[in-house]
Amino acid sequence: MARPARQDPAQSPPADARQMRLVAVVIAVTMALWLGVQWLGGQQDWPAKYAFLADLAAIGALIWSLLVTWRIWRRRNASSQGQG
Repeated sequence: MARPARQDPAQSPPADARQMRLVAVVIAVTMALWLGVQWLGGQQDWPAKYAFLADLAAIGALIWSLLVTWRIWRRRNASSQGQG
């Protein structure tokens, strides 16, 4: 039985590329929205609780992005060592 060809680690699978693009979009949109909410809250004299709510939402999105990036890195690292 023929063994499957090993993938070049420099070329990530399409699923990884899609996830990396999604992570980039989530980070960019999160930062833009967070900055916008902070600016708008300062202009409109919103209570501090809304600023903290925006902070927590941004932190949640960035933690999600970090976890997805870490998973992609681990998967690519394992495939480059012949384990995947």
